[in-house]
Amino acid sequence: MNGDREGWDPTQYLRFSDERLRPAIDLIARLDHPGAVQVVDLGCGAGNALPLLAARFPGATISGVDGSAAMLARAAEAGFATHQADIARWAPPGPVDVLFSNAALHWLPDHAGLFPRLLGTLAPGGTLAVQMPAMHDAPLRALQDQIARQGRWAERLRGVSSAPPILSAGDYYNLLRPRVAGLEMWFTEYVHVLQGADPVVQWAMGSSLRPYLDALDEAERPDFLAAYGEALRPHYPTQADGTVLLPFRRFFLLASM
Repeated sequence: MNGDREGWDPTQYLRFSDERLRPAIDLIARLDHPGAVQVVDLGCGAGNALPLLAARFPGATISGVDGSAAMLARAAEAGFATHQADIARWAPPGPVDVLFSNAALHWLPDHAGLFPRLLGTLAPGGTLAVQMPAMHDAPLRALQDQIARQGRWAERLRGVSSAPPILSAGDYYNLLRPRVAGLEMWFTEYVHVLQGADPVVQWAMGSSLRPYLDALDEAERPDFLAAYGEALRPHYPTQADGTVLLPFRRFFLLASM
């Protein structure tokens, strides 16, 4: 999957909207650019972060970019300007003061080329603010590939995968530090308290599981999801009150010019 996100379902993604928004809230709280005029949310999805960015930068023009028309339709409901584009190849019409991206850039390959290019879109004194899941080795993600290679859907899912692993913190440091005036990086692991039947499966259906589901016929999806859910349950057991805990690790990056 690239930055298009054409098969994304806003309703499924927003099923856990509060949990998915927390990292954006935390990242926006760390942003400091008193003179920001142009603020762009790259990979804005359904636009949940746009009002938060507007509150943080009340004098700026706030816009969102995403590859999914369905997601942008939701984002436009909030009254913000949006633009449909493949975020892997997007370029702004002019310099950007704050380029914000929450849980989007990990879908794209070649970060060694991508991140310097994004820095090049910034105005003097501009900031690149990025959050990406750091979950490639977690059962939530690792079991997707394992289940995809088993069962009657294996041939159909040959070559299908979810987002590639992100780089190490050291790799991002070595890539970006020589190019910027300031660089902050940190990890946060959230422990989401989820409810409902197979809630970790439902979580994945709104994001990392999309490439597999999009490649399957509708009739094949229930068995695939059942196999995935069975494999997940020992790693994400039901708690005494019926909830399920999902530890979710995320990587944050603030680079200023």
